[in-house]
Amino acid sequence: MFVVESNKFADSLLNQAVDAAFCINESGYFLYVNNAMCHLTGYSREQLMEMSLFDIDVKTLLSDWLKVWQEIKQHSVTLASQFRCESSQLVPVEIVISYAEGNDAPFACGYVRHPNIVTQPVSNNYDISSEFSSEYRKKHLELETSLALLRSTLESSVNGVLAVNFEGEVLCCNQKYMDMWRLPKEVRLTKSCERAKAFFESQVKHPEVFFSCVWEMPLEIDSERYDLIELKDGRIFAHYSEPYRLDGKIIGRVWSVWDITESQQTEQALRINEARFRSLAETNQASIFLIKGSHLCYANPAAEILTGYTIEQMLSLISLDTLFKSKRLRQVSKDNGSASEYQEIQIVTSSGVERWLACTVTLTNGVFDFNNEHVELITAIDITDYKQAESEVLLALEQAKQLSELRERFVSMLCHQFRTPLNIVSFSADLLRRHIHQWNEEKNRSYIDLILTAVEQLGHLLDDILLYGKADAAKLEFYPRTLELDKFCRDIAIQVQLADGNQKLIDVINKDNISNACLDPKLLQHILNNLLSNAIKYSPNGGTVTLELTRESQSQSQSQSQSIRFRVSDTGIGIPGIDRPHVFEPFYRGNNIDSIPGSGLGLSIVKTLVELHCGEITFDSQVGVGTTFVVTLPSK
Repeated sequence: MFVVESNKFADSLLNQAVDAAFCINESGYFLYVNNAMCHLTGYSREQLMEMSLFDIDVKTLLSDWLKVWQEIKQHSVTLASQFRCESSQLVPVEIVISYAEGNDAPFACGYVRHPNIVTQPVSNNYDISSEFSSEYRKKHLELETSLALLRSTLESSVNGVLAVNFEGEVLCCNQKYMDMWRLPKEVRLTKSCERAKAFFESQVKHPEVFFSCVWEMPLEIDSERYDLIELKDGRIFAHYSEPYRLDGKIIGRVWSVWDITESQQTEQALRINEARFRSLAETNQASIFLIKGSHLCYANPAAEILTGYTIEQMLSLISLDTLFKSKRLRQVSKDNGSASEYQEIQIVTSSGVERWLACTVTLTNGVFDFNNEHVELITAIDITDYKQAESEVLLALEQAKQLSELRERFVSMLCHQFRTPLNIVSFSADLLRRHIHQWNEEKNRSYIDLILTAVEQLGHLLDDILLYGKADAAKLEFYPRTLELDKFCRDIAIQVQLADGNQKLIDVINKDNISNACLDPKLLQHILNNLLSNAIKYSPNGGTVTLELTRESQSQSQSQSQSIRFRVSDTGIGIPGIDRPHVFEPFYRGNNIDSIPGSGLGLSIVKTLVELHCGEITFDSQVGVGTTFVVTLPSK
């Protein structure tokens, strides 16, 4: 009995773990998987229990499993690999596998960690992700700032605010909400807390109304709600809620709650006696307006404070169109023969500031006698802080989405760019290992050349990522010195041309016979090397690439400044119009590059280096004709 209970406890504990976990037998077939493993791979528990580790692990080969199993029996083994999910997406993982002895047969336990960002080792223990993640950290900091501002706005709101996610769990509420309901400290505001449910049930006069409009309301309902909750102590709370969406999908619901006890008392007083209404309205903190037709016939002192106008100005000088900028109709209900509706009204104060009001609008039928005309009663509370919080929520969600997209794009780029050369290295090395003693020297050398070329591609990609990370983190420094510019440019052109195998010609033209210039040689070499390499890469065989140097002088006050203009032109495929706004974005590649290799970092790096040099870069392109990039750098 104890063993059974222990197994149940262990299973429950593992299913609560964040990391994926599994057990496999000596043949690699799954004996157990937890919930996190199912969530990570996208397979159901039943599907995984019919599979082996080799069905989802793309790097653990069946042919090497016996060797791996022997290592596992000696000590725990850590493997860096990739899982192929049910959607065919590859997910980078780190697996720790340990050996265990069972009553019937030996087995192994595995724990899987899914890193947020894939990192690759480089020389001197340099971490690419730490450099590249500067933009990630920048986005994260912006998100944290927005959330901090959001929290501050929520806490300063005069309304209680309650946010619930799509699963129905409470995400957050402000202190105003806690104070309004007078929640005891021992009550946790969560639907799983029986004390919380019992507390609300004991406070409200009609529990079924509260639970249907707040506690148990289905979040997928695509409509707004305005409900009144009456408490046993006589207070009345107005609950307004609407679904929140991201990319068209409902992701949760937010309630705004305010105490309308005084407002309700005011409306009741209206039905009894107009004199009592005036006495109560003028001591009420809520702003009250009475409207007959298209004219304002009453406003209380709270409305004066809110609008900045005196009562006399509102009654005789200010038109309703000037005061009330816009209205948004909400929920309509019927109460004792009077038609009431909730509206959000935007007003413009005397100082020109726009503010949002949450209003209960009631058409009084015979309560007041204004020449036998009906009067519209508006009871308003300022919700400008809440509307600002609403905007901050949307901004925070958008920034979170951008942060996620940036991370996904980085991982996808690394996987795509590293996969091809690594596959070449792996394939060639495997062939050499098996046939090196059978093949002749020439054939062996051809596969060795393939490996060296692939390693060189990986080196260039790592250099680009490293340089981009340094530039993005502002770790590059600017050191200008006098250069023999003509010789400098021709040397770079020769180096690029030799790297291409002399298949395309680079023509260097020094129009103004510029000999010397004060520039940073390291930055300039990166700029020209990248632009010339791109020009050759995207030009057809036999095409001509031109590097033209000109001097540009500008008069600034009493001093004379000089700039050097570098114009790199090609006769290549050109840049489509749809891609031009994104040319300098990191990892963005054009729609017409087909299978031409590249990381999408080059032009982003060039733009950063040009700006570090206090220069500017522009381009002009025509599809099928060619592209010209112009870099202007000040010569110190």
